[in-house]
Amino acid sequence: MSAATSDPPVDAKPQSSGKPQDTPTATQTPLNGVSQGKSENATPPAAPKLSNAELKAKAKAEKQARRAQAKSVKDAAPAGAPALASAGQPGHPTTDLKGNKAKSKSDGAPSTSSGTAVKATGSRGPVPIIQPKPDSSIPECFSHLSLAKRLPITQADKDVHPTVLTLGQQMATFAIDESITRLKATLLAFKKVIDSYTTPPGNTLARHLTPHVLNPQIEYLSACRPMCFSMGNAIRWLKLQVSKIDPDVPDVEAKKELCASIDAFIEERINYADIAITQRAAVYIDNGDVVVVYGQNTLVERALLYALHNLGKKFDVIVIDDPYERQGQVLAKKLTAEGVKVSYSGDFGALRFQIERADRVFLGAEGMFSNGALYGRCGTSDVAIAAKDFGKPVYALCETINITERVSTDSLTYNEIDPERCSGSSFRLLYDTTLSQYLTAVVTEISSAQPTSVSYLLRKLEDSN
Repeated sequence: MSAATSDPPVDAKPQSSGKPQDTPTATQTPLNGVSQGKSENATPPAAPKLSNAELKAKAKAEKQARRAQAKSVKDAAPAGAPALASAGQPGHPTTDLKGNKAKSKSDGAPSTSSGTAVKATGSRGPVPIIQPKPDSSIPECFSHLSLAKRLPITQADKDVHPTVLTLGQQMATFAIDESITRLKATLLAFKKVIDSYTTPPGNTLARHLTPHVLNPQIEYLSACRPMCFSMGNAIRWLKLQVSKIDPDVPDVEAKKELCASIDAFIEERINYADIAITQRAAVYIDNGDVVVVYGQNTLVERALLYALHNLGKKFDVIVIDDPYERQGQVLAKKLTAEGVKVSYSGDFGALRFQIERADRVFLGAEGMFSNGALYGRCGTSDVAIAAKDFGKPVYALCETINITERVSTDSLTYNEIDPERCSGSSFRLLYDTTLSQYLTAVVTEISSAQPTSVSYLLRKLEDSN
């Protein structure tokens, strides 16, 4: 049978294109030279014609062979292994999976090498390169929880404002920690961003400011530390205000209007809210009471001082502190300087004894879920549960801007990991969730309500906006 009538096997096709054969060179000359030279002047020996069914069967057989070869390469490499590298050509196995065309290029590339060397390279199976898996200090089941990290300024987007860069570093290092303080600092930083903004030609402020200017600031702050509920609510409000701007309004007037709206928001939703909550909470304190507080919270501190100075009430305070943060020491020193008798407990060792002595408990909230659960500093839930066991009333102080429509019944759905106390063997959560059944009332600037009525306050607030 002539050489023209026999089709080489599928795996042998790359050898005919570029790889030297084992047959002598003299025998290859008529095939490669004479037959090609005659192709222009003479008709090559006629190959037996294949029917359509035979052609389809042949193509199907070749396709199955390629699939089998690709599957054998894939099974040889471990799951999740990176692209394999052949001699002098990275990413070679990726081309192998496509078929034999790319393989013929790589096999025939070293033309100066001997035929034996080329055969050795082609016959050698793919050698998988297994990269070591990076060790994670957080178990996989807690991988959804966020971790504050101090990002280098060089990694920030070029559009991030210098004021926002500074704010992000302060949040990452917990120099600005309380949710309402972070919210106020964020709004003031965005106000400076808007002041320095200039609308590019061919754009409008309402369409360009949010995606090209505000979003890079938000992404950077979120990368430094997860946003609290109040920040998320305020950012949605700010984007809504930007979208309401008339495109025909000049940029100068539009920016003034936005800055004035931010000032009004801070005054109404933060400053006025703090005053109203302080006055409402102070009413719950009676003369001779023993009030238990946990850690340090600005609203709780102001309520105690308002009851002392403005209402003239005499009471004692028990400060139960977080054994890791020790922020309650600052509150204890301030109250002592104001003439309040303070008992300080640095951990939960005497928690039940202190709660039994108390008349009521004041707790600060970092946020409130719509089902009435309190999102507070880690340890808040322990204090509330102990107070419930002894029948002591528990009051949660929270601004309405900290209320979210989300629902939570545990401390693992929404939380943060303490970056300073995170190792391969253990880690600490910054917050916990206190269920509504352990709270007596939630004190907001609108009213004092049952914890389960928080969703009503949220709807009422949305209607007013």
